[in-house]
Amino acid sequence: MPHILDIIVSVVFDGVSFAIILFIISVGLSVTMGLMGFVNLAHGAFAMIGGYCAASAITQFGMPFLVAVLLSAFTTGLISIPFERYLYRPLYQATLIDQAKLTIGLVFISVAMTTMIWGPLNVQLQIPDYLSGQIDLGFRKFPAYRAFLNVVGFAIIVGLWYGLERTKVGAMIRAAVDNRVMAQSVGIDVDRLFTLTFALGSALAAAGGALGIKILGLTPTFAIEYLVYFLVVVAVGGLGSIRGAFFAALMLGVADNAGKYFFPKLGAFFFFTITFIVLLKWPNGLFGRR
Repeated sequence: MPHILDIIVSVVFDGVSFAIILFIISVGLSVTMGLMGFVNLAHGAFAMIGGYCAASAITQFGMPFLVAVLLSAFTTGLISIPFERYLYRPLYQATLIDQAKLTIGLVFISVAMTTMIWGPLNVQLQIPDYLSGQIDLGFRKFPAYRAFLNVVGFAIIVGLWYGLERTKVGAMIRAAVDNRVMAQSVGIDVDRLFTLTFALGSALAAAGGALGIKILGLTPTFAIEYLVYFLVVVAVGGLGSIRGAFFAALMLGVADNAGKYFFPKLGAFFFFTITFIVLLKWPNGLFGRR
């Protein structure tokens, strides 16, 4: 019995780490899609770029791990601004098909560029010694890096919740999500708000891509391989909902990890089965607007 409990604890703990990565990357997509109503299939490309930038900063320039992650997130956020202004903004009123064609085109461009610059092989990331061992909590040891991911993830959750629920900018974002026209009528600069939110979402995606290299891996096809996962988290959680993205990532991440551990031949069966059940019951997601 203790052995079974030990396995369950390990599976849940590792599942939470996977869920945290899904959340960090997907939450920006949830908010931007909820705010802008834009089908941004290229969101995973920003996560991929963040991962490659962090890996290069560490291996080629010798930057400390945390500095590299923060720098890659900041840089990717800046890079995303001209994308939003000159590529995305002209298509805000376009059809969903046109938006999808633009962003999936950006995905293929990013795949080609990363293959040309970094090559086709999986990137190996060297993490610092203080994150490569085990943390002894007395009753059990846990991988230090996954424990670090969990702490960082919950800190981001708290920070996003506070920023969205307790600040003026957060109030403006919520107002624009609920009713864009009314937000504009009371003087909110929605275009600038779009740019700020898009840059923040892209920066979070880049941070998630960098932090998730040890768990998800990193190849030039990353943006395609995990696109469905990010979109599913957004759909199950509900557009524009940070709380929804978190609970969806947690539920799906743990279920996916447990399913692959106990029933490896089924692959992602449980991940998509839960998705099907939730969306059948709640088409707008767990916390989506009804």
